[in-house]
Amino acid sequence: MKIVCDNKIPFLKGALEPYAQVVYLPGKDTTPDVVRDADAIITRTRTICNEELLKGSSVKIIATATIGFDHIDTAWCEGNGIAWTNAPGCNSWSVQQYIASLLVSLSRTYGFDPKEKTVGVIGVGNVGSKVARIAALLGFKVVLNDPPRQRREGLKDFVSLDTLIEESDIITCHVPLQRDGEDCTWHLFDETRLASLRKDQILINSSRGEVVDNQALKKALQDRKILAASLDVWENEPAIDTELLDLLYTGTPHIAGYSLDGKANGTTMSVQAVARFLDLPCRDWEVTEIPLPAQPVEFSLDCTGKTARQVLAEAIMYTYDIKSDDARLRSDIGLFEKQRADYPVRREFPAFTVKLENDVTGSATVFLREAGFRIAGDQETA
Repeated sequence: MKIVCDNKIPFLKGALEPYAQVVYLPGKDTTPDVVRDADAIITRTRTICNEELLKGSSVKIIATATIGFDHIDTAWCEGNGIAWTNAPGCNSWSVQQYIASLLVSLSRTYGFDPKEKTVGVIGVGNVGSKVARIAALLGFKVVLNDPPRQRREGLKDFVSLDTLIEESDIITCHVPLQRDGEDCTWHLFDETRLASLRKDQILINSSRGEVVDNQALKKALQDRKILAASLDVWENEPAIDTELLDLLYTGTPHIAGYSLDGKANGTTMSVQAVARFLDLPCRDWEVTEIPLPAQPVEFSLDCTGKTARQVLAEAIMYTYDIKSDDARLRSDIGLFEKQRADYPVRREFPAFTVKLENDVTGSATVFLREAGFRIAGDQETA
């Protein structure tokens, strides 16, 4: 049995070796010759799994250790007897942390009180629902748009895209890439829709690069049609538009979901999916040890003179400051892929334990616990 794996998927080595020949390659080197006699592929978004790659191969299943699966020609695979699986929700907490840091950074830079602003979340799945939750904890009013969910579930608190744009100060996209059909998201924000935005609005995209027409966004920013924009995903990655980067509030190299916790989840889900499909003994394998970040995972915050939301904002920025990734990309955009491959250890909120000093009312404790942080003393008193 042969399994071809992307060599940038962390924690994977050793999981499948007892049961199969495992070949590790960069995503770009996964070619038809390599997969011709393979039984399975474990991959990421950089490997396009389509007829060109798979025709005539013995591949039975493809597992991508990512939420997105637009790099897999699912129709062709299903029509040719090849199963596929993604890792839904694996890095949703990571994207929540990324957007939380961005929202705090924006509020500090532009000097606004979150209670006076509305965040519009487009796409309310595993990721979008967590983004909405942390935005509300920070004090923002939140409006939601997700047409497939609204049709399927009859949700009355969801709004149309036009209504969301009208009511939101900050718009953040968390949709899959769909190139046609009723729920097409390709160039969801095209020249026309960008022209409908106000000069005081901010647009964020951390979903798929093609959801926002990058050339139209560049023009909107050049003409100061909107206040600001932040991108983690780009059209034509990794050959991103340097002029557009110069105009953005933040630009990062497709790493919103790159917490090590999220990567561990994606690897675990992929190994289990392949093992169960191929009936291998490691069907319950999981990543158990995740390295620690550079900063201490236990830290203190003094609540004196601060609201609970201000303390939460401090805790968020302690775990991750989006500006560090923005600065890293701007320092050398030619290293877009290398920065992704060598991304520093980032851990999500539950990896951190906070000692809160002078939290007289206990409200900061409630807020941080709701966000997922561990609170010093909880284990002792549990």
